[in-house]
Amino acid sequence: VQVVESGGGLVQTGGSLRLSCAASGFTFDYWAIGWFRQAPGKERKFVARIRWSRHTTYYADSVKGRFAVSRDAAKNTVTLQMNSLKAEDTAVYYCAAGIWGSSFNYWGQGTQVTVSS
Repeated sequence: VQVVESGGGLVQTGGSLRLSCAASGFTFDYWAIGWFRQAPGKERKFVARIRWSRHTTYYADSVKGRFAVSRDAAKNTVTLQMNSLKAEDTAVYYCAAGIWGSSFNYWGQGTQVTVSS
């Protein structure tokens, strides 16, 4: 199982970024992809997740209405569209894979997102 993030960078407050997670090595039907983030000096926190087979999504309250997670079955990728970015969204963002309803056991290397005011 492998997940690889891409798409981080530097953006101004109010701007947008799109992160991608390329997934491989598992049977997608029973799996979920999650996005997490870790700010400097803080614990890693949940951001969003999507169930591969049913497009079921779930978001942390802090990003509801601003972030959207989707998946492209043809490309085996999951995208996290981040809009109306705030300084507090600055963090390393991680993509993770796991069986729906269970833990996320497979993690990517992370990608830095920096939101400047």
